[in-house]
Amino acid sequence: MAKGIKDKVAILGMGCSKFGERWDSGAEELMVEAFKECVADAGIDMKQIQAAWFSTAIDEVHVGKSGVPLSVTLRLPNIPVTHVENFCASGTEAFRGACYAVASGAADFALALGVEKLKDTGYGGLPGGRGGPLQALWNANGTAPGNFAQLASAYMATHNVKYDDLKRAIAHVSWKSHQNGAKNAKAHLQKAVDMDTILNAPMIAAPLGLFDCCGVSDGAAAAIVTTPEIAKSLGKHDLISVKALQLAVSNGSESGHNSWDGSYLHTTRIASKRAYEEAGIKNPRDEVSMFEVHDCFSVTELVTMEDLHISETGKGWKDVLDGFYDADGKIPCQIDGGLKCFGHPIGASGLRMLYEMYLQLQGKAGPRQLKDPRIGMTHNLGGLPRENVSSVSIIGRLDA
Repeated sequence: MAKGIKDKVAILGMGCSKFGERWDSGAEELMVEAFKECVADAGIDMKQIQAAWFSTAIDEVHVGKSGVPLSVTLRLPNIPVTHVENFCASGTEAFRGACYAVASGAADFALALGVEKLKDTGYGGLPGGRGGPLQALWNANGTAPGNFAQLASAYMATHNVKYDDLKRAIAHVSWKSHQNGAKNAKAHLQKAVDMDTILNAPMIAAPLGLFDCCGVSDGAAAAIVTTPEIAKSLGKHDLISVKALQLAVSNGSESGHNSWDGSYLHTTRIASKRAYEEAGIKNPRDEVSMFEVHDCFSVTELVTMEDLHISETGKGWKDVLDGFYDADGKIPCQIDGGLKCFGHPIGASGLRMLYEMYLQLQGKAGPRQLKDPRIGMTHNLGGLPRENVSSVSIIGRLDA
């Protein structure tokens, strides 16, 4: 019977480029920037890497869907390289592939690297649909802010939350992330923003204002994984291990009938329950030290806090206003600034989130370092509030 991969994989090294409007760099330069930090952190020769997973999502950046761009850019030694794409969970998919290779014994050292050059597409947001069997469905969906504004409306209606209360809560989500991002030299946006500015910003799709929407940026992130036994043999101490990796993909039932009320993310609830079971976590509100969630819009972060079974359903907005998820709160969320401050270069985001958890667990997060974190969790959401994919990753100290 499958029991998962808890503590079968250790993160040997990670790296992350500076995120932002990287007009000075192509995707190749960003990949090298992240990889150089990653392989130096791992302390191995790149020729020891036996397999790699490469995540990008936008055709305008890399034509075709092969692993060749990664292999050529890094001059990898003709090893297997697999290209993966799963909407906004693409970076985490690359990490999952590398981890499964190590856990299965197929590779001693595996690389996951994700990159995206969204600024090069010429779009103010994410590019539109690219065809395929669901093209008609996607074309009818409107804008991303409009879709997630509907999530906010459904949340208010389902839980009888007043507009002004939710508006204050999502503004606090944005305020908190910008406070954190101001301490992160790799973030795209590094300026704290006050509450009045957030509340009075131009409306994009009510109740989502300008500061409730993540930006558009370029970036790359990477991880090298191995087994705890190999990591120890290399002299590594205080290992960071993978506790759980779970992915849930919608089967269309959310829009197939009226059992879904639109106020939550069904796949996130499923993926998080599976992840907690795999990691042996019984009470996430007490056991999780910190987490990064897919805050493409501030209301998405708020709803996700409930879908991850940390806040009580319908009460997440109260936890937000109480400061439960602030940097000095019980469970800090987006301690690095999140998508709000990094933007969302799709192929890189999942790995970038894991990078922050990894730094925090090692005590290397500098001015934003938390006190003695033990368990870190990341969440990615790809697609719409209805049809989507949700991934949940949990990492922690090997002895946690």
